[in-house]
Amino acid sequence: MGLFELAMMVIGFSIASYAIVGNDAIQTLGTFLASNEKRPWWVLWLFSSAIMAVVLTWGWWANGGDPAFGRLETYPFPQPFSWLYLLPPLLLLVLTRFGIPVSTTFLILTAFQVSNLGGMLTKSLLGYAVAFVAAVVLYLVIAKVVEKRFIDTSDQQPTKLWVVLQWASTAYLWAMWLIQDLANIFVYLPRKLEFHHLVLAMLVMIAIQAYIFYNRGGAVQKIVNSKTNTQDIRSAAIINFMFGSILLLFKDGWVTWLVFGEANKLPMSTTWVFLGLLAGRELAMNIHFNLRSWRDLGGAVGSDALKAGVGMAASVLIAIALPYLAAFLPEVDHPAATPASAAPEASDLPEEHSSAIDPRALSRAERR
Repeated sequence: MGLFELAMMVIGFSIASYAIVGNDAIQTLGTFLASNEKRPWWVLWLFSSAIMAVVLTWGWWANGGDPAFGRLETYPFPQPFSWLYLLPPLLLLVLTRFGIPVSTTFLILTAFQVSNLGGMLTKSLLGYAVAFVAAVVLYLVIAKVVEKRFIDTSDQQPTKLWVVLQWASTAYLWAMWLIQDLANIFVYLPRKLEFHHLVLAMLVMIAIQAYIFYNRGGAVQKIVNSKTNTQDIRSAAIINFMFGSILLLFKDGWVTWLVFGEANKLPMSTTWVFLGLLAGRELAMNIHFNLRSWRDLGGAVGSDALKAGVGMAASVLIAIALPYLAAFLPEVDHPAATPASAAPEASDLPEEHSSAIDPRALSRAERR
């Protein structure tokens, strides 16, 4: 690998780390930040960073040098590594800046392997549906007693038990999110890492987290703060346990096996699970307490879904556009996402090119 490719790989990893931690991780840790806004930011940062270090190290050790927990098995590392792969995380930076909760799974991974888009989309939409239904059912049962008590006693200091439960639920959820979404970041690095490379990558991610926590989550955090009573650590603990448990159900593909008869181990959009859970919770809370008009509620839920849909649409457009862009740029290779109509079967290619297709090479072959 040349210096230019190495530089593109490192830059891509750094940009993706910042964009993804600022977008997806805040959706995961958002209730933790919202309900602990009076604590020093560095306490929360040290807590989350310690968990991330443990999960990364465990994943790397348990999966033979792969910190992405095997979720990149169907995403071969592109060779050569083109600068075009920097475009998805750059777009994610822009969308995150405006507080749009886009799916990094679609936006980043689709550019590396467009053929996996259908499976990821199916699994992610199923995740939204499961989270929505689970939240509606749970909060219809507990909201009138549990959440009402939380709201009525919101001016009182929570007991130490609830503080422990909220921090424990955050650790649980954060670990489940990392297992699902580390693939979106480590797709920019070789599939097997030496330990010192893992440490360097970990330090980059911890430093980026420090900046995010210092700014209390940024624009995306406003979505969490707008939901009913998420600043209460008791409510936050319930949300965290629910979110983490749903991600755990999807971890090894059991849910897709039950629904479709096939275990889908592809990465999924945790953003859609997050939005489905909050939408179901808001619906159930409104049924009990009539906190806002149904029109306002529908507008809020629809707005969140629309913002996530923008990210999904952008990822599809990128996946379609990048290989054509590569074909028109004389010095650029974009091997992982060749248009389907131009790509030969993998079995027809030499072994070293079975997962990397050069559009210029194809065009020369067609002329011959």
